[in-house]
Amino acid sequence: MSVYQDIIHRTEQGRKQLAVLVDPDKLLNKDIESLARNAADASVDYFFVGGSLLVNNELDQCIKTLKANSHVPVILFPGNNMQLSWQADAILFLSLISGRNAEMLIGRHVIAAPYLKLSPLEVISCGYMLVESGKTTAVQYMSNTMPIPSDKMDIAICTAMAGEMLGLKLIYLEAGSGAQHCIPTPMITQVKQNISIPLIAGGGIRTPEQAQQAAIAGADIIVIGTAFEKNPGLVSELADAVHHGTK
Repeated sequence: MSVYQDIIHRTEQGRKQLAVLVDPDKLLNKDIESLARNAADASVDYFFVGGSLLVNNELDQCIKTLKANSHVPVILFPGNNMQLSWQADAILFLSLISGRNAEMLIGRHVIAAPYLKLSPLEVISCGYMLVESGKTTAVQYMSNTMPIPSDKMDIAICTAMAGEMLGLKLIYLEAGSGAQHCIPTPMITQVKQNISIPLIAGGGIRTPEQAQQAAIAGADIIVIGTAFEKNPGLVSELADAVHHGTK
């Protein structure tokens, strides 16, 4: 079963999924080993690997360490088209549909396409939607795009609908790394009710309660990153909140 088929299967069964976002620049190799084991024990569903900037050339080693210490699928979550590795299982082919920067909509994808065509990576097209979170995040600065205002439900809904109509396989609502505020739960609910493809939500989620609220609101996959960097042992609590807190 492919990674995307697995996502669809779990979504159709109503099983909420947890993805741990790993930034290779922010964790030492020993910490990645520990996180991988903790995540495997907690039945985390996926690792997302990437960051707005990767300056230490540790992407391949990070993925190798994750795979050596768990059987959790590793999905590239690239901040740019330099963050590519054949070591992963799949890649989120992100199109920043909330912005109007052509490079983030299609430009960099053209550059990456020949590499991905030759690679063994499973390519999963994903509509990436940046939502205002109370501060300027790295993804907002690096992408040179304005986020969707957190109170503009209609813009978020129509953007997600357009992404699905364009044939994208996932929609990702993103508040950004280190966000002050999570994606508002009413926005998650409204977007989910208006699309038929899986919905991912991430950014600013730091507690089991916040993860559970996002899942209950309608997100199929909850992404946690910064919280793990500060407290690796939190993984089991967050996984329990996502997997069992909605039943």
